[in-house]
Amino acid sequence: MQWEQTGPGPWDCCAVGVLSVCLSVTPFIAVGVSKQDIRERIWDYMESQNLADFPRPVHHRIPNFKGSYLACQNIRDLEVFARTQELKVDPDKPLEGVRLLALQSKKTLLVPTPRLRTGLFNKITPPPGATKDILRKCATSQGVRNYSTPVGLDSKVLVDLVVVGSVAVSEKGWRIGKGEGYADLEYAMMVSMGAVSQGTPVVTIVHDCQVVDIPEALLEDHDLTVDYILTPTRVITTGCERPKPAGISWSKISCEMLGKMPILRSLRHREEQAGKDVTLQDGPRSPPGATRSPQDLAPPELGSVPPSSVQIGNLPRDARVSELKRALSALGVAPSRLTWQGPQHRAFLHYRDPAEAQQAIACLQGFRLGANTVRVVLARQQRASDLVGSHTTEPLPDHRPAIAGP
Repeated sequence: MQWEQTGPGPWDCCAVGVLSVCLSVTPFIAVGVSKQDIRERIWDYMESQNLADFPRPVHHRIPNFKGSYLACQNIRDLEVFARTQELKVDPDKPLEGVRLLALQSKKTLLVPTPRLRTGLFNKITPPPGATKDILRKCATSQGVRNYSTPVGLDSKVLVDLVVVGSVAVSEKGWRIGKGEGYADLEYAMMVSMGAVSQGTPVVTIVHDCQVVDIPEALLEDHDLTVDYILTPTRVITTGCERPKPAGISWSKISCEMLGKMPILRSLRHREEQAGKDVTLQDGPRSPPGATRSPQDLAPPELGSVPPSSVQIGNLPRDARVSELKRALSALGVAPSRLTWQGPQHRAFLHYRDPAEAQQAIACLQGFRLGANTVRVVLARQQRASDLVGSHTTEPLPDHRPAIAGP
């Protein structure tokens, strides 16, 4: 890879007090550059020039920087902020100043839950009569934990403004995050919920040296673009006309990711019910409704469980096989056959090959059926006595099979 630069570049900076201000923001031109190349160059530069602020090192993070509070204050100059009633601000440290301004302005503040493990949003609710110090605490990561209430999928949320962190951004509004895709996914999920539209403005807050040239060839359909860039020294209106994500790109979602995010599973089930294509990145190779061979349909011999089978344990006492089938279908891991053992609170899922079984295990980690978090393991070889009282069934009919007594 070769780095080229025309004239003074964004790396030619000097320190002014506690704030490092770039002398020029002329973008560099990178030949053969990747998103990760840009991330690494910015992280390295911010650390080497001591532009970074706590937490450090900034590598693999949305970098906090000296002067971030000053950059956040610039949001008051935006008319869109003045008329905003409800805004979503990411939990990144450099956005803390915006979260504080939102609370001080008595706007509804929504913050995504960490890694989307327990839902999409938390609404920050300061206690009545909160002092400035309490509001400052509410704007921190600790405050997000202590002064928030979850916002459910069925809540009527209408977000007027979205504020995201970035590792790099161009004056054209093209953005690069830290590489995990959460900001892109959060926005796509909000689209699916009807919480945002193509007209909802997106703001990012960065240090001046994070404003660089980003080759358009690096952009993908699921990448979120921004309308405003706030730095310690500038307010940039990008005028970006590139469409924002129109919803969740399920083909970009892995089975493992789906298994870790209950709200994503719920959204997928809703979209599947609406007739949308929800095939996952590593979903089943055969399309829904594909014809199975007689060998696939034949029940396993009593007395053994093949190595492509998965055991699900800790099923609720009142669990019905129909509930489990619907859940497995929604997750994209419906098996070729299902052996139900209700009295033992377990079931065996039989897949066509070990690779499908491993995908199912990854997808079902943390999966809950009713009030129980199920246990999911690759099934060991079973003795005939272990399978007494079981019933092998195709996963499609929605009924509860008769369970033979021991």
